[in-house]
Amino acid sequence: MSAARPLPITRRLKAASRRVRELAMIGHALVSTRHAVMAQIVPMRRCNLSCAYCNEYDDVSRPVPLDEMLRRIDHLARLGTSIVTISGGEPLLHPDLDPIIARIRRNGAMAGMITNGYLLMPERIQRLNRAGLDHLQISIDNVNPDEVSKKSLKVLDKKLQFLAEHADFHVNINSVVGGGIKHPQDALTIGRRALQLGFTSTIGIIHDGDGQLKPLGDEERLVWNEMRSWKKKNYSRFNHFQVNIANGQPNDWRCRAGSRYLYICENGLVHYCSQQRGYPGVPLAGYTRDDLRREFLSEKSCAPNCTVSCVHQVSYIDHWRAPQRPVPPEDTASDLVNIRL
Repeated sequence: MSAARPLPITRRLKAASRRVRELAMIGHALVSTRHAVMAQIVPMRRCNLSCAYCNEYDDVSRPVPLDEMLRRIDHLARLGTSIVTISGGEPLLHPDLDPIIARIRRNGAMAGMITNGYLLMPERIQRLNRAGLDHLQISIDNVNPDEVSKKSLKVLDKKLQFLAEHADFHVNINSVVGGGIKHPQDALTIGRRALQLGFTSTIGIIHDGDGQLKPLGDEERLVWNEMRSWKKKNYSRFNHFQVNIANGQPNDWRCRAGSRYLYICENGLVHYCSQQRGYPGVPLAGYTRDDLRREFLSEKSCAPNCTVSCVHQVSYIDHWRAPQRPVPPEDTASDLVNIRL
């Protein structure tokens, strides 16, 4: 594959500074368990696409008002959150996204964003630079758009070129196999293009259409193994969880959702993650460090078959300590929503 383009000196300096902050964040997480490491927050549920597999969008919701978003960002700071990732829906549709990012950085956290990339233009990327964005991820599902997903390399390649030319932040391009993806080899094409442009590349495994984990087929496994062998440095690429997922096997781990990882929906409620919405299901404004400690020690029944990689990565920091206990039946929420991909 082609070598990545060399970065300008200013970008290399910013990348080095960002890496120092990341290492400090990891050190803080190892020293103390009494704060949230990562939160994913939704400023609006509306999206400009309608991918068939996605359960995290609608086409009617209004953006959360800026004042309310800033209050939520401040509440995350109160809980000591180290990384705040903005998702959706499509976050770039929010009219006040830049001051939201700036508030995250002003509070001392790292600022990330997950986007479909459709709205990225040079001027918009420069605004993200000025706001202080640290990390951006785009998931690209195929080379050519189909009835399942329009997040294709053919459509987005020009946006990737804009990012390579203008972005001061780290960019990761994620591709997927499994779950009925028609052309597994597309992931290789997407990954190679990402590295060619100087980005990092990751690959994920998704559920099938019935929400079930199934072992990868032969072609899918070849693609997955090749991309993992590239060993492109990226803190989000480590863990053994994906190996078991690829084999359709459960994982034995301590999920720290609701504690080290928080998912904040557009209504300002704290949930385990995007796929387990409904519990704790309480307002972020009233969430305390006692809640963090309770969920840190609470065993999650959904953990063995979980495929939410960001929860795996954050929780694995504490895999070696603090065994968890089952949640008593009387404390189990009856309205827990198990949302399948």
